Amino acid sequence: MSTDANTPPGPDGPDAGNQPESASVYRDNQQQVDQGVAVMGAVGDHFTVINGGRFDDAATDEIFTPRLREGPYPAHDVQERLRGFVEPPAYARCRKALDSRILVLRAGRGTGASTTAFALLAERHGAGGITGLDTSDDLSRWRPKEPRGYLLQGLAPELASGLGEVVLTGLAGLLLRANAHLVITVRAEVPLPHDTLPWQVTHHPPLAADVAAERLRTMARAGDLTEELLAEALGHLASAAFTGHLHAHPLPGEAFDVADGLRDLVTADRPVASVLTELQAGSSAAAHKALSESRHQADRISLMAAISLLDGQDRTVVEEFSAILRPLITERAGPPPPGTPEPHGQRDLLGPALGDRLEAVGARLAPPRFGTAPLCTVQPVVFSGRHRSDALLRCLWLEYEGMNPLLWKALDETPHHPGIELAAGRAIGRALTHATGPSTLRQLKPFADSERRWRRRLVAYALGEMVEHPPLTSAVREQLGRWSRSASVPLRCTVAETCAGKYGLARPAFALKLLDTVLSRPDTETEHAGLRSAVSFALSVLVSEKAGESLVLDRLRSWQMAEPGTQQHTMAVHIINAMSRTTFPVAGAPGHHRLRLADLLTDHFGRTVDLVVTGLDDPATYEAVVAGLFLIEDDPALRQRTSFPRLLRELSGVARSHRGVLRFVLRRHRARTYPSAEGFAS
Repeated sequence: MSTDANTPPGPDGPDAGNQPESASVYRDNQQQVDQGVAVMGAVGDHFTVINGGRFDDAATDEIFTPRLREGPYPAHDVQERLRGFVEPPAYARCRKALDSRILVLRAGRGTGASTTAFALLAERHGAGGITGLDTSDDLSRWRPKEPRGYLLQGLAPELASGLGEVVLTGLAGLLLRANAHLVITVRAEVPLPHDTLPWQVTHHPPLAADVAAERLRTMARAGDLTEELLAEALGHLASAAFTGHLHAHPLPGEAFDVADGLRDLVTADRPVASVLTELQAGSSAAAHKALSESRHQADRISLMAAISLLDGQDRTVVEEFSAILRPLITERAGPPPPGTPEPHGQRDLLGPALGDRLEAVGARLAPPRFGTAPLCTVQPVVFSGRHRSDALLRCLWLEYEGMNPLLWKALDETPHHPGIELAAGRAIGRALTHATGPSTLRQLKPFADSERRWRRRLVAYALGEMVEHPPLTSAVREQLGRWSRSASVPLRCTVAETCAGKYGLARPAFALKLLDTVLSRPDTETEHAGLRSAVSFALSVLVSEKAGESLVLDRLRSWQMAEPGTQQHTMAVHIINAMSRTTFPVAGAPGHHRLRLADLLTDHFGRTVDLVVTGLDDPATYEAVVAGLFLIEDDPALRQRTSFPRLLRELSGVARSHRGVLRFVLRRHRARTYPSAEGFAS
């Protein structure tokens, strides 16, 4: 959903401040090519949109599938997680424990416990029968509602002490009656009551070599490797070089990286040494070593920070950020001691070429590719090693005093370029999943409270990464709740932007509550328009998955019935009008899924009848709903698919008590009886 006005952007481009709004309060769902607005096609599990406008400047809208959900997991998502799954050593014990209906799986980070939990529950309930629970759910009060597999990933430490024998025994009885099962994953260091031992199993990852081998076989089954190349890759995997690497890096994710490296080795005929070097370059030890070796060179540190933070951005963007950050690092270090000579006895006025600088920090220029908007050729800068960006940024951000404020300052001074909010937001979010202390979320507020949309999107991407880490879920939820009630419109826009992504898709019910809250305060008309734009975008994302459609419709009905003049009612009017006449979001505006009145009648007949009744009773939506109903009736295919005769019977049954419905029924009768009067009678 764009947050753009229908007027050209100001002369200062994306970094221009707030300017007066257009009089139209519904310009948020419109898009014009001559404004530089482009919708990029869907790729994999996300899509990209570049928006440009006056109130909220250009930003990238890319939606990623969440890994952690509160609600049903889509079957295809579970199947994808289980591709190449290897049973861990304690799998048989897990099966036996789950026979009692509850399994408490203790595990370390990155050991694959969640994948094991999915496999166990999929055996009992199928890939489409798994529901995620909120990590902050009090299990003593929770009740299973359906015969499904329930998964609570990362039990909150403050709730662990209450998970005793009495609670688990009672819960097991409820699960038995519901024909359901529950798996709870708990961090290994979280203490649990001693009487929960009968339900506990300690998880250890499968052998890394087995995981890598199965990953390679999965590639072969998918057609990515021939049988000859598979045999060659498995031969390399059994060599001393790779077995030694896997012995030092035994986690499943690291085994996946080895398999990917072996695929590149056999398909691109790369040297073994270069693949191993790239695998080792992404470790924390390698990151510490690289930073330590560059500790006296602001140029190298700034370049490494730029590549880590702006992964995949064009070389010019990386150079620009590095140039902004370099003097900040130099200033942080203070002046050199008196009498310190210049290197080599003279000052280098030109400096090394970019290629030499990249080579010095273990980075390279990736092959050029087409950009998004504006259309141009982009040549990304990337590190040579897998995960090196994450490891370096994590070290810089968390372990060197005063570095993260400098990175924030450099970001603040950097002009906007398409995609930097996506790259920087996700990178910062991944780094902050390792942070501790009260400032973990607090440091996001200056950007969350910014007038510039790309900065708010950066925070949304960061929170989307952080909330995938169970120990931070409750803290992120509480932070978003506070911001949603804030008097600051940008903060509430940030909440809506966060709901338009991983957070909203994973927790649609809570996301809709947040959106309701952000619309609850009275604001100026200009602020209304910007906030409604952000909420519209969030709604377009939430309806992209079936699990969110019915929830959105229920919330929309409550907004329909709100007092006229409130933001909730105004938003409902816009949505009802759009999806009755065409679609919501309107054609050209971004969205995974577009709502049409006909589609809603097909998929959610009962709920949609309620929306139609309320829409006909509201003067602000009456004409649009009538037009939508006539469009359906005039199309034989839509008429049959939507059960239109049944709809007419439903409307006729309530017409006496609903003035707008009665008005429509009479208008339809006159229009069908006297065709020349259609469109004039009311």
